[in-house]
Amino acid sequence: MIKVVFSGYIAVLREEFFYTIALDLTAEERQELENIRRRKQELLADIQRLKDEIAEVANEIENLGSTEERKNMQRNKQVGIQFLIENGLLKNTCEDIAQFLYKGEGLNKTAIGDYLGERQDEFNIQVLHAFVELHEFTDLNLVQALRQFLWSFRLPGEAQKIDRMMEAFAQRYCQCNNGVFQSTDTCYVLSFAIIMLNTSLHNPNVKDKPTVERFIAMNRGINDGGDLPEELLRNLYESIKNEPFKIPEDDGNDLTHTFFNPDREGWLLKLGGRVKTWKRRWFILTDNCLYYFEYTTDKEPRGIIPLENLSIREVEDSKKPNCFELYIPDNKDQVIKACKTEADGRVVEGNHTVYRISAPTPEEKEEWIKCIKAAISRDPFYEMLAARKKKVSSTKRH
Repeated sequence: MIKVVFSGYIAVLREEFFYTIALDLTAEERQELENIRRRKQELLADIQRLKDEIAEVANEIENLGSTEERKNMQRNKQVGIQFLIENGLLKNTCEDIAQFLYKGEGLNKTAIGDYLGERQDEFNIQVLHAFVELHEFTDLNLVQALRQFLWSFRLPGEAQKIDRMMEAFAQRYCQCNNGVFQSTDTCYVLSFAIIMLNTSLHNPNVKDKPTVERFIAMNRGINDGGDLPEELLRNLYESIKNEPFKIPEDDGNDLTHTFFNPDREGWLLKLGGRVKTWKRRWFILTDNCLYYFEYTTDKEPRGIIPLENLSIREVEDSKKPNCFELYIPDNKDQVIKACKTEADGRVVEGNHTVYRISAPTPEEKEEWIKCIKAAISRDPFYEMLAARKKKVSSTKRH
């Protein structure tokens, strides 16, 4: 895990040191040696501070439960999955088990993290990678992707488990965002740097808060020997400074429990109401409503679309494939009853006469249409009630 990063730093320093003293030194080379020694001391001081912070965080994680409790939790999780498989409720494939853990329908997120970190055999590794591949990181910066990933389970306390999970995360992120980093190693090291930065900035016990300049200096040369763009590092730093990572609790108050066992969920593109731009949103279909979020980590939806008395149809769009629309039948210009949250936090009524949505594939479009059709409820008394309200309102005026 982190030790890999530290040993890498130290190995580089040693290599530079021994390479230099192997030569007949000129005055200029002696000055360079002094610079390397000074840089080594500065880096070692930074590394020691980070080690202390990591030790503190690891201690906090370990204190969440005794070793025996964690072992029992892991055994219970294994027995639970085995029970579901033996009773035909869950297929014994890495894809199905990964889906089961990813949807996390009431599952303990600490136990999910422990299970995913196990390396009992090749099958466990395949489950981990299948789980990670269920996350869609395309066009997300590294902090946004980490927020989504670290919300789907709780990181275990063991270093080897964390190492395996973060390695899988780095591979998936680079797969979704080809060309952002020179290698998965760069993504892996920077991911840990961000997690450590989160601890340093937001743990009240850490008195020496790192500046953005120190964060940039810490990550010099990690992009296969080159530097990452300074603007990228500044943006990542500001994102963590402004909002710490949300750590999932197993108290029933997270998104998984709020939207327990949805009919369907996934990434879709939604066309704006007034401003006709396409935006990527995480949609959850449950309780005859369609909810959409900016990120899977958000606790509150950006918008809610009650499906009562709506209809759905396939449509062609010149800019996006696999489109469908939600609309009010026989009421062309009527605004759909819905609400959304503005950037300033105000909840306002929606302004869509239709909701146009684009799915990633034709198969997903068909599945969404099928599930939404099943969820749409029509109240046979809706029109009668509306007419009665209109009649009562008219009588009062007279």
